[in-house]
Amino acid sequence: MKKIRNPGDLTLDEHQVVSRMVIMIIEEIRRQIEKSTKSRYQISKDTGIDEAALCRIMQGGSCKVETADTLLKYFGLEVSKKSSIRRN
Repeated sequence: MKKIRNPGDLTLDEHQVVSRMVIMIIEEIRRQIEKSTKSRYQISKDTGIDEAALCRIMQGGSCKVETADTLLKYFGLEVSKKSSIRRN
């Protein structure tokens, strides 16, 4: 299982914590797309996510929560209450 840790011992407000978590989740999705043997076109067809959304993610952009959730499930990942990503 792959875990994403809260960075450092900094005191962060709620917005900062959520922002960092979103960035870590998107980075993990990007890594999964990069190491996948499937093309973005095939991932798009398999998930119903527009290929342009996948392109935005790969170029360092963000995505909708629903898109991130679909991709996490597609790659067999989930976000736990402890701010980590685990393999199913």
